[in-house]
Amino acid sequence: MIRAFDTAYFMISTDTLADNTAFAQKESADFPILADPTKEVAKKYGVLADYSRFKLGELASRWTFYIGADGKILDIDRKVNPGSSGEDVVTHLKALKIPSSKTQ
Repeated sequence: MIRAFDTAYFMISTDTLADNTAFAQKESADFPILADPTKEVAKKYGVLADYSRFKLGELASRWTFYIGADGKILDIDRKVNPGSSGEDVVTHLKALKIPSSKTQ
């Protein structure tokens, strides 16, 4: 469980705030989902992929960024599997030696 670690976690989507709110409610998300409809943050993190050949425009790739307390990127998982992402994040946090939460 991600909460067992001394970390903050959230998701950023290029969808609108309304779409993200609906998604969070539908999925019972217990973490913040930030809206980036202008794709400004996505561009800065280099996650946009061009799907214009499929008439979809630019879409954000599903990547997980592990950012240290100092703001530096510790690692990037570019092969996120939505079906196992929670377990994958826990495995990654352990490998990065992120300490356990003091509230657990």
